[in-house]
Amino acid sequence: MNLVELNLSTIPYGQPIPFALRGVGGGLLANKGFVIRSADDLRVLLARGQALYVDTDESGESYRAFLSQIQSLLLSNKPLNQIATMTLQTTTAPAAATQDNSPPAWREWQLGLTQLLRTPSIIDFAQRFEDLFSALNAYLLKNPDGALLALMQMSAEETRYYSATHAMLSSVICMTVARETLRWPENRVLPLGRAALSMNVGMAQLQDELAQQSTPLTPQQAQQVDQHSDASVSILRAMGITDPLWLDAVRTHHHRAPGKLSEKTLAQQMARLIQRSDIFGARIAPRINREPMSVTSAMQASYYDETKSMDEAGAALVKALGIYPPGAWVKLASAEIGVVVRRGASAATPRVAVLLNKSGMPTGEPIPRDTAQAAWKIVSPVAHKEVRVRLPLEKLLAL
Repeated sequence: MNLVELNLSTIPYGQPIPFALRGVGGGLLANKGFVIRSADDLRVLLARGQALYVDTDESGESYRAFLSQIQSLLLSNKPLNQIATMTLQTTTAPAAATQDNSPPAWREWQLGLTQLLRTPSIIDFAQRFEDLFSALNAYLLKNPDGALLALMQMSAEETRYYSATHAMLSSVICMTVARETLRWPENRVLPLGRAALSMNVGMAQLQDELAQQSTPLTPQQAQQVDQHSDASVSILRAMGITDPLWLDAVRTHHHRAPGKLSEKTLAQQMARLIQRSDIFGARIAPRINREPMSVTSAMQASYYDETKSMDEAGAALVKALGIYPPGAWVKLASAEIGVVVRRGASAATPRVAVLLNKSGMPTGEPIPRDTAQAAWKIVSPVAHKEVRVRLPLEKLLAL
């Protein structure tokens, strides 16, 4: 453990801290992503820890990035009040990450979108949102299976930043379905993706809190959930967003409106796609008070509408993603267990990277399997929590 004391004047209020905070002796005061909302919150932490420290053995890279940002502001001759209220922006990371063949910095995107949705600012919201969305879309066009794999894994593993991960997954699913199954033109796909990415800006903070909450919703929380679609539209308008398709899709994305897509307005079609992807993403994500659904059960929930009939938008989602989308863990006829890394020729025959052999032991290196072959046919989904081996996200994407 290598503790470095933080300069308290550099700590931004209202935004996720990109490293864990520790007190004298190294005791943990707050996990990475903790939000200090005011000077009172800061005083509470100081009372517990006497001072605030970062363990550079634990958070060296994120701490160095933080220092680099402060230094850049100082060298740019920014006013001192601007440096004191600096934000932990990650807007340059997405664009840079898509310029070569390396995977995006998904965790930085997650943190940046968390900040953007929780504390939108009229000063830079529109530009930062578009930067992140453009980078996400660019990677999706280049590697749709990689985008699905990354976000499915992040959804299964991380609850603290649920709102951002869920938004990115919903956006990626919607655009994939619109492009690959519905064959929509780009002037429809892009507003759909933006709407899915921003649909819950009116309750982003609450979403993250509820993912960690074991008690039932309070009346105030329930009211905020019920009203979040309209609240999201109001916030987006205040941030300078004027696209009617984008705003109408956000406003109606929780409307219960089964029926054929062709009988709906374009905004209503977008809203229905968002709703189906929203249902799927919510059901595969863990909560403190419940286990996530299996991927196949989540697919089924998206496939059927409010009348228990086939939903056209849900069926398009299943057709585009497959029964076992990238990121799903499965058991094969060979008794091996692996993760889906690429969609296959049919909805039920994806490519799988085996990580556990038939004895349940780690394989060491991933073994590719084509599940269209009878010997490696998928026999069942496997819950993420039941898998005893993990590969870093970067290694999974490399597959």
